Amino acid sequence: MFSKILIANRGEIAVRVIKTCRRMGIKTVVVYSEADADSLGVEMADETVFIGPAPASESYLVADKIIAACKATGAQAIHPGFGFLSENAGFAQRCADEGIVFIGPNPGAIRAMGDKIESKKFAEKAGVSCVPGHIGEIDDTDHAIRISEEIGYPVMIKASAGGGGKGIRVAHSRQDVIEGFPAVRSEAKSSFGDDRIFIEKFITSPRHIEIQVLGDKHGNIVHLFERECSIQRRNQKVIEEAPSPLLDEETRAAMGAQAIALAKAVNYDSAGTVEFVAGQDKSFFFLEMNTRLQVEHPVTELITGLDLVEQMIRSAAGETMAFGQKDLKINGWAIESRIYAEDPYRKFLPSIGRLVRYGPPIEGEHDGYTVRNDGGVREGDEISMYYDPMISKLCTWAPTRLAAIDGMGRALEDFHIEGLGHNIPFLAAVMDQERFRSGKLATNYITDEFPDGFNGATPTPLQTDILTAAGVAMHRIMGKRAGSPDRADWVVFIGHDERQITVEASNGATTLSVVGEDRSLTLTDVDWRPGKAMFRARLNGAAFTVSVAPAAEGFVIRSRAAKAKVLVLSPRSAELHKKLPEKQAPDTSKMIISPMPGLVVSMDVVVGQTVREGEVVCVIEAMKMQNIIRAEREGVVVTISAKGGDSVAADEVLVEFG
Repeated sequence: MFSKILIANRGEIAVRVIKTCRRMGIKTVVVYSEADADSLGVEMADETVFIGPAPASESYLVADKIIAACKATGAQAIHPGFGFLSENAGFAQRCADEGIVFIGPNPGAIRAMGDKIESKKFAEKAGVSCVPGHIGEIDDTDHAIRISEEIGYPVMIKASAGGGGKGIRVAHSRQDVIEGFPAVRSEAKSSFGDDRIFIEKFITSPRHIEIQVLGDKHGNIVHLFERECSIQRRNQKVIEEAPSPLLDEETRAAMGAQAIALAKAVNYDSAGTVEFVAGQDKSFFFLEMNTRLQVEHPVTELITGLDLVEQMIRSAAGETMAFGQKDLKINGWAIESRIYAEDPYRKFLPSIGRLVRYGPPIEGEHDGYTVRNDGGVREGDEISMYYDPMISKLCTWAPTRLAAIDGMGRALEDFHIEGLGHNIPFLAAVMDQERFRSGKLATNYITDEFPDGFNGATPTPLQTDILTAAGVAMHRIMGKRAGSPDRADWVVFIGHDERQITVEASNGATTLSVVGEDRSLTLTDVDWRPGKAMFRARLNGAAFTVSVAPAAEGFVIRSRAAKAKVLVLSPRSAELHKKLPEKQAPDTSKMIISPMPGLVVSMDVVVGQTVREGEVVCVIEAMKMQNIIRAEREGVVVTISAKGGDSVAADEVLVEFG
């Protein structure tokens, strides 16, 4: 077994590998860029090596620097994590030539399966059913248009070396190809150092199901069942689960057998994933093979009890697999939610900045569910524009799917982040949706369920009770601290809705009687004091957590996806409050405002130009993604405040129309 391993990656996967190495008694070396100098991975590693500037193309993607760091520290093996050099056959071969063990599949397997174009060709020769498409490189935009029209819209434009949702666009028309092809090529070049593109048919309402495979260097290969990754946004996985609610035992066995056959054909000898696109009728087609550890591997670990990082290390060290297919079984259900630094209220655009507050839920056993959080950040860390916007991967396990979903809902409630936008409210909304809970999934789920974007959710009756009880409790606690006399009768405004409440407190419990509804709410185990951002308690015996923030009057309280201003007043003050005029929001309809901090790739309009609704105004790059900003109305450009190459902040005015 190795005594020292170098981790050629960053963020949560670097931390993840370190944890397994520590358990195995293996020392670790972490390489880092300027942006990651103070990262958690750097803090945890036994040794560290600086490898250059923040852009990945100047640090994490430079093989010479990784190899040099390995030699300088005496590390015997390199774990590439995912992304960066993890699926680079040339790098794997370079390691072998230098006498360094690559903790991943052999270079031949990566060449056969890691390249998306070559994997399609190989799968066709092996008799595997593939999605219809053009199996070959695309020369330029005109070539892409011709191929797309031959296949028939919609099509998917994909980077050959792509992964992690980067370098991919769905095109529904010629104009989509004209705009999408150069963007995909640019993303592919900057993210993977490889700008080759291919195009395939986009299957409508599909499901994304993948089989985890695992092999050793002695010809033994097993599959570790499936994961469903259908909840995606911009082709980036958002929520994953294992197993899939679609599959029956027969279909699971068929997909597993096909994945093993494909892996055996290339002498696969590590952890890898065979991805399929599946129809609602359980038909399935080979999509691609990822010759690396997947981001969503924790859900497989939770239902199998295996540590995939450990298995990769043991395989790379030449050990024989200690189990066979018959020894594996599915235990319970696991859900993973990717916590992203993005603003769901602004069409999920990246949100970079500092984690002023970072409080994940407590890991381990809870009431009927288990929590695991794979993160690579701490409070005070900065989410950089140079890398993927994922903050952490929150997982829950339970004996059944619904129990795992309920556990995820509670875990999301307990996750506290301040300082930048995050998608926790959106994830909580999905957990509460009946369609998701029923397992009726598809890759267009988010588009179908949130056609106008995410604007929060209307409070359910239970959430209205929670908002009411929390608001009253906080108001009374603050009043007591200020020395104000308490009273029994209150009026609670939740947005524009009002409820009359009478309060009675005794023996550590507060009972709120709802006037006109002939029922009461009992609040116990209150955990809150002025200044705390999370309010925890039990309502009628059921635990809940809400996030709270002071407002000019009252509080802004969020219960999962439902957020509202809550104001608690005496009956007389409530009468006067209703007479106050409402504030009007400023008019920004004649402005193009930067929705995120980032780099202006291009400014596509000039002063005096008449711009029509839907036309491209500019392109902004952040988190390795290029975002096309379009005009929301027709107008004449009066002023332009930024140009290509400029860095801009969120809410900065870029263009004004007359």
